[in-house]
Amino acid sequence: MVATPIGNLTDISARALAAFAAADVVCAEDTRVTSQLLSAYGIRAQRLVSLREHNERAMAEQVIRWLAEGQMVVQVSDAGTPAVSDPGARLVEAVRAAGHPARPLPGCSAVIAALSASGFTAPSFQFHGFLPPKSGERRKTLQQWLAAAQLTVCYEAPHRIVDTLKDIVAVLGGERRVMLARELTKTFETFETRPAAELLAWVEADSNQQRGEIVLIIDAAPAVEADDDALPPEAARVLEILAAELPTKQAATLASQISGANRKQLYDHALKLKKE
Repeated sequence: MVATPIGNLTDISARALAAFAAADVVCAEDTRVTSQLLSAYGIRAQRLVSLREHNERAMAEQVIRWLAEGQMVVQVSDAGTPAVSDPGARLVEAVRAAGHPARPLPGCSAVIAALSASGFTAPSFQFHGFLPPKSGERRKTLQQWLAAAQLTVCYEAPHRIVDTLKDIVAVLGGERRVMLARELTKTFETFETRPAAELLAWVEADSNQQRGEIVLIIDAAPAVEADDDALPPEAARVLEILAAELPTKQAATLASQISGANRKQLYDHALKLKKE
């Protein structure tokens, strides 16, 4: 599994070039893209074949046959590290299940490249890959990160970037900081970090920022001071439903039995609800 440049061809590693030169078979997401990379370094693959998402399972069987014959097979995606939001994971799974080793040759990764230049200081991050293409599903996904204590890194297609930023503003708030990293290592490489609402306006005002390969980094949620008197959200929801129909004491008792929350705390909250 060989990582390839995400833009600048000189980011290829010496070990990757040696693997290409020694390989009996190179499996590429798009053979035209990989041919350009190999040609830039004067390498002619013995056999260059296409392994994409739609034929990965079938090609895995062929790769296993090649490995059983003692051949060396290299797998690449168009750019970056294969099997990370790109074909390759099913191939690795099948190869390992057949008893053959699958080894990584590390190198370029858009995720790590963007993180290293972000300036965000949260100690951990999660990688989501591509966000759902439809707004409804995208908002459900974003809702999960409303109180996230870690950074969230995701990819986005250029034709969806404006709509995605609108959903980020709507779900996470206009003040949540977001970094847009675009065209990493290429001529028009861009890094822009702003509150989500400002970033949206900036992207809408410049159509050039709606082109190319995009990585978004969403900052962790702002720290919230703990409130020892705060009810668990589910307990508060149950109480509000019951308090609208029942006497305060009865509503608090039932809500306590259903949610397990403290009955006195629920009773005090119910009194507050009634007063409001």
